[in-house]
Amino acid sequence: MAIEVGTKLEGKVTGITHFGAFVELSEGVTGLVHISEIADNYVKDVNDHLKLEDKVLVKVINVDKDGKIGLSIKQAVDKPPGEQRPPRPERPFNRDRGDDRGGAGRFDRGGRPGKPPVNKMSFEDKMSRFLKDSEEKISSLKKNTEGKRGGRGARRV
Repeated sequence: MAIEVGTKLEGKVTGITHFGAFVELSEGVTGLVHISEIADNYVKDVNDHLKLEDKVLVKVINVDKDGKIGLSIKQAVDKPPGEQRPPRPERPFNRDRGDDRGGAGRFDRGGRPGKPPVNKMSFEDKMSRFLKDSEEKISSLKKNTEGKRGGRGARRV
């Protein structure tokens, strides 16, 4: 039987490492189940989930050109539709967030008074604001990094 991506096979655990488990499939072919593909929850130690000689159902998730076979135990188990995580509700991105957060839109991330909404400004206003802000940032960067050059703090003359 040819090993193809997507097929589910039964195999035997032949080796356990810190990064996963080696599973022998039919015809003596061996594949790797990476530690992230063993269980749905966090796996700290592979030995907590698998033992040598265990029979496991695996799904082939990739086959490399050089013959390496990637396997998954958690994808081989069919989950009932009710157990799958529900999709997250769509939330629109609202930049100023002044709506229901107690006026949180009045301050930017640094706690400084906020700028007027950008979308009501003309292009020239936006450009001048950008230039002013970038000049301020560059000058503060220069001020903060000037004293940090020169190794051990001794200035050379």
